[in-house]
Amino acid sequence: MPALRRRHLVPPLVASVVAALALGGSCTRSPTLPEDPVAAQGARLYRTYCGLCHGDRGEGYAADAASALTHRDFLHAATDDFLRHAIEVGRPNTAMAAYAKRHGGPLEPDEIEAIVRFLRGHARGPALTDRSYRAEAHGLDVRPIYERECAGCHGERGQGATALSLNNGTFAESVDDAFLRYAIAKGRRGTPMPAFESRLTPEELDALVAYVRGFQRPPEARAAADDVPVDLPLVVNPEGGAARFTLREGRFVSSAQVAAALAAGKRLVILDARPPSDWAMLHIPGAVPCPYYDLDGIAERLPRDDTFIIAYCACPHAASGRVVDTLRERGFEHTAVLDEGIMVWRELGHPVEGRAVTE
Repeated sequence: MPALRRRHLVPPLVASVVAALALGGSCTRSPTLPEDPVAAQGARLYRTYCGLCHGDRGEGYAADAASALTHRDFLHAATDDFLRHAIEVGRPNTAMAAYAKRHGGPLEPDEIEAIVRFLRGHARGPALTDRSYRAEAHGLDVRPIYERECAGCHGERGQGATALSLNNGTFAESVDDAFLRYAIAKGRRGTPMPAFESRLTPEELDALVAYVRGFQRPPEARAAADDVPVDLPLVVNPEGGAARFTLREGRFVSSAQVAAALAAGKRLVILDARPPSDWAMLHIPGAVPCPYYDLDGIAERLPRDDTFIIAYCACPHAASGRVVDTLRERGFEHTAVLDEGIMVWRELGHPVEGRAVTE
């Protein structure tokens, strides 16, 4: 996979719900008692909305870098507020969408609480209770440590590479110093994230947390439910000729081919497979929301002629792949997944629109 694309492989969620300084890890069967109706509801909701990327058991990496949400070290340090916030508002500019209905997602507050209950049921042992820790730099220059040990995965300024972005504003506003220090000190067992407590002094650990805090940016803009219009026209360039593409593996179409078809006025349907909250923030002009978990309504309206139907997401293949698979099962032959996804599409300079572009 080209380096250009891998810079955007960040975990999407619930993912996003995401764990700082971790790639994820193993999980266990949930010890939550089956008679807990809230956790049972949460399990059903989790499988519908989160399992696609984070795995049906929260094991992580069902889609690229979507982290393990049931990893024991993550759940030990993550508060319920952290989990709730990640589900509600997601991680703007990553593959993790906002799932709260007030931001254009599908979930009501009580449904989000049920997912949090389900995730918490996988915890082994008591959670980290002392949240009073505040990092101090101690006058130490730990930039060389970060560049040597962390930048390869998390980026030189915490922007993320093969691991999570530490400078995401919505992540930074919900995570506390205690979470960060625990992640750095203890690592994530069974993942590429090592424990540093035996390799760094306590003062260096403190300074490294403070250094990571220095990456923090203001929280990004978020969509509102009314940012998502209804009854958008499905076909782009309805009077144009049908587009023709060369598909990789009979499935994937390049951004260059789709951009050229749009510029030439070719007839297309472009489906945004992410939750509508992400469509409102950033989308390809002419694309319509078609979330991977709710295709029935729009599938009935799609043309069954030679009009090509392109689906895209951000991760870049999980949600769009599910949409294309479902459409092909229903007899839609002219379908393809946008190979690079929306983030690389934007980076390549192809046209985009949405709230993130105008603000």
